[in-house]
Amino acid sequence: MIARAALLLTASLLLGAGSADELTEVTVGAIKLKAPAAWQRRDVEGTTRFAAPSGEGYFDVDVGQVQRKGGMPADECLKKILAGLGKGYARTKVGGQPAASKETVDTDEAGKRFVTRTYVGCNGTTTWSIGFHMVEEKRDRFAPVADQVFRSVEYQK
Repeated sequence: MIARAALLLTASLLLGAGSADELTEVTVGAIKLKAPAAWQRRDVEGTTRFAAPSGEGYFDVDVGQVQRKGGMPADECLKKILAGLGKGYARTKVGGQPAASKETVDTDEAGKRFVTRTYVGCNGTTTWSIGFHMVEEKRDRFAPVADQVFRSVEYQK
């Protein structure tokens, strides 16, 4: 009986069941996205943070509204966001709307390297950004999670 339970546990771990990065749908402001279920969620001053239990990765989500009455064309909105952020963003689409992403690597005083992936988007009325931060040596683990979170963004109707 114990051997069978151990075999079932091993099989479920190999198949990814119960993974620390298993995604679940969450709502942040006027967007929905998928975040790792085991990550701690904290809302502070309009920013929602999801942090890995290990402390080696986290992402912040900010959602806002276009201030122009009636909104604006989504492409124009993203163009304005990118003008304020600077160069180096790759344009794409997510949730059927314009979006962009950029990756940077920084080194702290001790020589430890950190990766930041910034994702932004707008549908003409709702703006959002996701800043995903990870220890560089954990990139293989966290980069796919960052991409999955980004690709999961949907605008609420």
